[in-house]
Amino acid sequence: MKKAILSDIHDNLANLRKAVGWIKKEGIETIIICGDIGRPETLKEGLGDFSGKVFLCMGNLDTEDKESFKISDNYSVFGDFGEAVLGNKKTAFSHFPEIAEDLAKSGKYDLVFYGHTHKPWEAKIGNCRLVNPGNITGTFYKPSFAVYDPGSDSLDLKILELI
Repeated sequence: MKKAILSDIHDNLANLRKAVGWIKKEGIETIIICGDIGRPETLKEGLGDFSGKVFLCMGNLDTEDKESFKISDNYSVFGDFGEAVLGNKKTAFSHFPEIAEDLAKSGKYDLVFYGHTHKPWEAKIGNCRLVNPGNITGTFYKPSFAVYDPGSDSLDLKILELI
């Protein structure tokens, strides 16, 4: 089952709603958010009735207590980084590139996602794929997010204006 990876929402509710609408239409049941959400209300309004699993970590913009971002029981909220198993892939995610690079270099993960730079990017460190899905807000680069398919181990970048 495919997973969506988002980052750097920066309270852009319109773009978040568009991305989540597409995610729901595609039947994606897991979203990972790599920080810089903004306000917890943005998540509540932007994800709406999304009933799947949500994993998220805090970014430098997220100044409220992390528990305020736990909108429902299907949300797992982490501090500087989080972990999840996607299919059979051990995965970590962080907002911060330096933390993400250290996680990738640790050799413990197959995939590490991160944000902060707003730039879609993929690199390989050892056997780990280090991936930035871009940003939802559309600052510096076109708004984008990534979709990962654990079954085929494929990763696709989705440009918001093209979906």
